[in-house]
Amino acid sequence: MKYIFGPLKSRRLGNSLGINIIPYKTCCFDCIYCQLGRTTNKTIQRKEYVDTNEVLSELKYFLQNYPAQSEKINFITFPGAGEPTLNDKIGLLIAEVKKITPIPVAVITNGSLLSFEEVRHSLSGADVILPTVSFYDNETFIAIHRPSQELKAESILKGLIELRSEFKGKIWLEIMLVRGINDDPKKMKKLKETIDLIKPDKIHINTPLRLPKGVKIFTPTRKTIQKIKDLFGDKCEII
Repeated sequence: MKYIFGPLKSRRLGNSLGINIIPYKTCCFDCIYCQLGRTTNKTIQRKEYVDTNEVLSELKYFLQNYPAQSEKINFITFPGAGEPTLNDKIGLLIAEVKKITPIPVAVITNGSLLSFEEVRHSLSGADVILPTVSFYDNETFIAIHRPSQELKAESILKGLIELRSEFKGKIWLEIMLVRGINDDPKKMKKLKETIDLIKPDKIHINTPLRLPKGVKIFTPTRKTIQKIKDLFGDKCEII
């Protein structure tokens, strides 16, 4: 299939059926830890990158023709090989998926465009949004994510706070830790102040596991990761 992949076993979502609605490596970021390698189309331009009707047709086909697999799916997921919120039809896609199946819908996003009201509104029909936030300042933001120049840390964090006030579903926040960049206790305490305002339902601490060839990034020690988990409290778990 062109757009549908899986179901795959996800550490965060169980059995997940993915829907890819963005061309390969089209993203607002060029994250140093991305397992897919360098971003080849760094952009914040939102448009209909793929044929919406074809996507929905593929999903219907899969659910109808693979009932044994479909029964085991925990989430229909919009992850992709890039940033899914760049697709300006994501709101329509979520709504149409909900008409097709009762399986919950999750959106995995780097959070880059959540400062835009239309983006937050487009995700309102999802059951779970899983944004990543691994910074509290612009310096760390740039070091980890190498973002499009139009994007600023402060605006993204503000967008996440506004998302919480608007979104009725669950927010499961991911913190990606990179040794020597954002695992300093002082930085984590500053980040916690912002996350306390976002009020996520869950906090997932993650570390880079699958790196592209030639990339050397180090994960924090187990002791450091545990300290950070303890800092964020009962809602936090190590993935």
